[in-house]
Parts: sequence; C-alpha cells; structure tokens
Amino acid sequence: MIPLPDTIKNKLNYGLYIVSTPIGNLSDITIRAINILENSDYILCEDTRTSKKLLERYKIKSKLISNHKFNEIKNLNKIIEILKSEKIVSLVSDAGTPTISDPGRIIINECIKNKINVYPIPGPSAVSTAVSISGFSEKYFFYGFFPNKKKDLNDDLKSLSGIKGSIVFFISPNKINDSIEYLRTFFSGRKILIGREMTKFFEEYIRADINDLKPFLKIPKGELTLVISENINNQITLNDADKKKIKKMIKNLSIKDIVNLITKSKKISKKEVYNYCLSIKK
Repeated sequence: MIPLPDTIKNKLNYGLYIVSTPIGNLSDITIRAINILENSDYILCEDTRTSKKLLERYKIKSKLISNHKFNEIKNLNKIIEILKSEKIVSLVSDAGTPTISDPGRIIINECIKNKINVYPIPGPSAVSTAVSISGFSEKYFFYGFFPNKKKDLNDDLKSLSGIKGSIVFFISPNKINDSIEYLRTFFSGRKILIGREMTKFFEEYIRADINDLKPFLKIPKGELTLVISENINNQITLNDADKKKIKKMIKNLSIKDIVNLITKSKKISKKEVYNYCLSIKK
C-alpha cells in the first residue's frame, strides 16, 4: 500500500502529486491542494500563464515547468530524473482534475515503471460537477472530447447509444452545432444538459429534450460539458433522418422489409416503424 503524505508533521513524501485545481472559480480549491503546491519543488503546468493566475492568488512561488501534450514526451526523462533525486513534483492542468482529457498519463505510467510514488489530490472536475446537477442517473460513462473524424464520431456514438446510464462528453464550442444532428440520430428520446462556463460569472446551463435541441445562433464561449440522460426503455424513437429514409424506401420496399432494415441497426420499436409506414401509406 502506498503511504499517505504525513501532513500532520508538515512533511510530504517524495513523488508526483496529481493536484486538482478549480474549473473556473478560483475559490474552489482545497486547503490540502494549496499545501501541496506550496511545498512542491516543481509544478508541471499545462499552460504556465493559466496556472500563474491561480498560484499568484494564493501566493505560491514554486518553480513551474511547462508540460503539455506537445512537449510531455520530450520532458519525460528530465522530470523522472528530478523525481529520482527525491523532489516533490506536482502536476496540474489548466482546470479540474489532471489527466481527465488532459496531459499526464505518460508521466504517471513512467513513474509507475520506475517505482516512483504517485499521489492523487482530489478536487474539482467538470465531469462530476455537471453530473451532480443533471438529475440523470448517477451511473454514468465519461467519453471525453468528440473525435475529429465524422466516421469515428458516428461509430462511437452508435456504440454508446446502447449504454443504459448517463453519458458525459466534452466538446469545443466550434463543433457543437455540427454535432447536434448526430446527437438526435443516436440519442433520440433522451434529455440533455449542456454546461458552459461552469462555476464562472457567466455560467449557463441548458436543459432540453434532444429531439428539440436547436443550433446555437452564436458560437458559445468556452468548452462545453454535455450530459445525456439514461435511456429508460433502452430504445430510441424515430428521428427526422429515419423518417426521411422511410419515405424514400416506401416506394420500393414492403413495410416488413423497411421495419427489418430500420430496426436492424437501431433499437427502435418495430411497432413504431410499422405504424409510421402505415401513416405514410394512408
């Protein structure tokens, strides 16, 4: 078992500390996190400019090392050598709990390989923050950021649509409008919570039925956290794209064939597809 830091004697064990920092409001930091950062020989920062705002607020003067996805491999040997020399090193991301869709996994695995202790310093996380106010199932799956390729997005959302619990995504504001049709296709009949600028002055929470979700008229500022509700019946309903397909197929295929084709790839009620076909026929 890894020994815990001896905070009572104000003596920290050497090793790497994964320190959670505020996701917006700078007051959302634990006393323990401040203590760890104050006593760190070095702090690995995703963006030193962002971290300085927090560190200056709490008058923390530890040495900073820039450590982001573009240089973390290059930094690896240097950081391991620092840790082997019995230094206290902290890792922070720009916001929230490090390594959750942020850099850090590589250095942690290298520490494990070199038998260097790694300690978690829990705190804020955009994932748990959004789930906590969603009103959806507490059983959730965290996906992370949407992939760049449409095929990957299509394949992943199709697979995730079968999950019974809530699902959490991160998405950049520039991608949200293009992604709405995918959400309607794979999560029809569910509800969604969109959190923006959480814990900040202009924080905003949008709640909607996914079928009624509309594109943003203006590109929102700041990364978005999406929470999609659980599917109570584990079935989805026909959306606009499905209905367009059926209208094209109805001219050449039997209702039975259409029902089989539509329900083969999606968990839609056969009765719903059958009734929709009949309504078109009439």
